Amino acid sequence: QVQLVESGGGLVQTGGSTRLSCVASGLTMSMYSMGWYRQAPGKEREFVAAINWNSGRTYYGDSMDGRFTISRDNAENTMYLQVSNLAPEDTAVFYCAAGNLLYKQGWGLTVDYWGQGTQVTVSS
Repeated sequence: QVQLVESGGGLVQTGGSTRLSCVASGLTMSMYSMGWYRQAPGKEREFVAAINWNSGRTYYGDSMDGRFTISRDNAENTMYLQVSNLAPEDTAVFYCAAGNLLYKQGWGLTVDYWGQGTQVTVSS
């Protein structure tokens, strides 16, 4: 049974940072790329970043600026997303995803599995 379990987030002040984690189980990690999406209130889900599990190469959504950093720990089957200088417009549910990289008017994943999501709320 595949499980993607996110943690981290919560309430953060404007200008602060947060690190989200996603632990994967039940997957053959070498067959997937892993990534993060976010969904703000009233908006569509948006690709944030992905990482090729084998090579460690990273990919970011076109609308993402340098405040987002994706990384992984192979030994722990864990992926991270560090977000710095948070602003209220970053308030969203962040989802962990496993799938394959796809380039179509920008990078994304063809997602096979989703996590349950973790809420990040940025207070002004």
